Amino acid sequence: MRRMSLSAQTPPSFSVVKHDRGQDYAALLKSSALILGDAHQVLSAMPEGCVQTVVTSPPYWSLRDYGIDGQIGLEDSVYAFIDALAELFEEVWRVLRDDGTMWLNIGDSYTSGGRTWRAPDKKNVARAMSVRPPTPDGLKAKDLIGVPWRLALNLQERGWYLRSDIIWNKPNAQPESVTDRPTRSHEYVFLFSKSERYKYNVKAVEGPNGRRLRSVWDVKTQAYRAASGHFATFPPALIEPCVTLSSDEGDLVLDPFMGSGTSALVAGTLKRRFAGVELNPDYLEMARNRLTAHGFEIET
Repeated sequence: MRRMSLSAQTPPSFSVVKHDRGQDYAALLKSSALILGDAHQVLSAMPEGCVQTVVTSPPYWSLRDYGIDGQIGLEDSVYAFIDALAELFEEVWRVLRDDGTMWLNIGDSYTSGGRTWRAPDKKNVARAMSVRPPTPDGLKAKDLIGVPWRLALNLQERGWYLRSDIIWNKPNAQPESVTDRPTRSHEYVFLFSKSERYKYNVKAVEGPNGRRLRSVWDVKTQAYRAASGHFATFPPALIEPCVTLSSDEGDLVLDPFMGSGTSALVAGTLKRRFAGVELNPDYLEMARNRLTAHGFEIET
């Protein structure tokens, strides 16, 4: 898969705002914006059909407690989690253009055997934020839950076109301590469309001799060093082909779970407008600092 340079000659500016019911999003999204707020509330206030493509990675179910009221991922059951995401993506559908697409990366998890737990380890941020949910109804201890496909099929039933299941292969995946199954080294990236026909710049990421993009992507995980406690940073190389394939310069890219801002960085570098929503003010500040460090102008 061809890699693109993350060097922009004239970086666009980003506005940073806190969601307010009186916010004029039609005016705000004429350029790029980082928005602090609940994704459902923000999306419901955005104009219909304003987004060309969505690239996003929601939180895992019951893996981390980020300490923010209203966060998605701490629902009592995996079924409630999937319903919460599906309802949010109803708003994504509304703001997406008819020829728009959504690239959705979502991780899977295993049942915990019925043990609920949050580690008290203050020295290890990852351990201290960990949670273990009860085993969902219909599943057994140690079951792989199948979250990605449960969500994908739910969205398909709601009218989304499920166009591709891409395997994100992680060549540098860390070994797991389990001894009774293979170490997980992949995640899914689903490509959804709103209509049968949609924007897809097939030649934009062609390889040598016109080789078309395949459905297994080898992309190393890439931690953002400043993202202390943020464990699901998107690698830029995973986002770049999604944005390039499904949008043109000046189009609006949306990420309703922006996190530390990798999608903002990639979209801005590729000269797309960007709308990123983040519920956690600490992560929004990380995104702001990353963009500033890469030469983007920030307006408040």
